[in-house]
Amino acid sequence: MSAVKALNPKAEVARARAALAVNISAARGLQDVLRSNLGPKGTMKMLVSGAGDIKLTKDGNVLLHEMQIQHPTASLIAKVATAQDDITGDGTTSNVLIIGELLKQADLHVSEGLHPRVIAEGFEAAKDKALEVLEEVKVVKQMDRETLISVARTSLRTKVHVELADLLTEAVVDAVLAIRKPSEPIDLYMVEIMEMKHKTDSDTQLIRGLVLDHGARHPDMRKRVEDAFVLTCNVSLEYEKTEVNSGFFYKSAGERDKLVKAERKFIEDRVMKIIELKNKVCADTKKGFVVINQKGEEKYTFIEKCGNPRSVTLLVKGPNKHTLTQIKDAMRDGLRAVKNAIEDGSVVAGAGAFEVAVADALVKHKPKVKGRAQLGVQAFADALLIIPKVLENTNHL
Repeated sequence: MSAVKALNPKAEVARARAALAVNISAARGLQDVLRSNLGPKGTMKMLVSGAGDIKLTKDGNVLLHEMQIQHPTASLIAKVATAQDDITGDGTTSNVLIIGELLKQADLHVSEGLHPRVIAEGFEAAKDKALEVLEEVKVVKQMDRETLISVARTSLRTKVHVELADLLTEAVVDAVLAIRKPSEPIDLYMVEIMEMKHKTDSDTQLIRGLVLDHGARHPDMRKRVEDAFVLTCNVSLEYEKTEVNSGFFYKSAGERDKLVKAERKFIEDRVMKIIELKNKVCADTKKGFVVINQKGEEKYTFIEKCGNPRSVTLLVKGPNKHTLTQIKDAMRDGLRAVKNAIEDGSVVAGAGAFEVAVADALVKHKPKVKGRAQLGVQAFADALLIIPKVLENTNHL
């Protein structure tokens, strides 16, 4: 303790039981913040930054990212929960609730003299049994469009209101199915989420192609082309800066003109190669389809009605920035939920049914665990019931 004080005189030091109590208190505090978020009837939270910016959300991942968490244990729990969101796309709020409840149940036994290590052994045994139960209760089925719509709807209804969730569900499922390739992993980067501050959130739609947030690059370009060939390339058609900062001294204006012509010729050569390729591939056809729409002061280019699109765009519309951000967050979670369902090929019951099934199995499994670790198994089972309890308290069940 003296060494810590020497390094940081302002440091707060707590020993054993007191330190454990502080950590459990931090976890339960985080749990209390997110408790009312769970489920489709969860409440919205308003976050106000130091600069006065306002964000409305009920997404646990967004809340954990935006909140300024000072306590190290609470910060660690937030990182664990957000890591799960990065992998699975959802479950952040449930994760925090279960962690907080596990520590709460552990605190009850520790206060009666049980060593934390014994509880940890019970938790480990309960985790192994829970994974076995998961394999038993999961429903393996063909992931047809109807099933995927149910999966997406379950995720989206926890993020936005019911009417909007039902509208977004089909767009999200169709977007994933459009980019899906047989026997290959689904790449969600092929689904672009483009926002447009225009009309209402109910005008959000799936574009089977691309939407670019700019119009024509030149006023003389055609505004509409049907049945077009589209070339995508990774070379620039603009003047490029050198990697090393350098300067030039001209002896005359003629030398400067020569440099400008050389730069221009470099770009013109690239353009001529593209035109040459166009003549070979497209022949003399005048096919194409490019539409440039102007919404207010902003212009958008639509490339749609593609025969077999391998990249699609979810065009999010809304009257303000808050609505657009909320829909984008919901869509990301919905996309990953559909992707996971397709890749796993199985689903489990929702609304706390899975947690109740695991808790029941753990209670029956407890007598098979040796020694006082049984108390840890029971604590794990009781902690899982926090999910159906919270859903019931928020009028979901």
